[in-house]
Amino acid sequence: MDFGLDIQDKLKKNWLALTCAFITVYFCFNIFCGDRNIYRYFVLKNEIAQATALSNHYSSIVTNLQRNVDYLSNTSLDIDLLDERARVILNMAEEDEFVILDNEI
Repeated sequence: MDFGLDIQDKLKKNWLALTCAFITVYFCFNIFCGDRNIYRYFVLKNEIAQATALSNHYSSIVTNLQRNVDYLSNTSLDIDLLDERARVILNMAEEDEFVILDNEI
């Protein structure tokens, strides 16, 4: 019985250190093995970087298309662009012209 009382006395004296130790072990376990662990953080960070790059790519495409639409507006009509688009859409050219088709159009 003396052994049990000795353990109780030590626990009463060191309860703060034991509590801090358990909390430290808990957080360390969750850092490496929890649902929101370090590995998941880096995976999500990589996915965000890829999504940002894709968003920037599509933003540049939209900007280019918007510029082309602006060129075809009534206020600033670009005759060359209008001629080019008409030839591509109608699939026509004059007899003395060579046509080189690009897949980007």
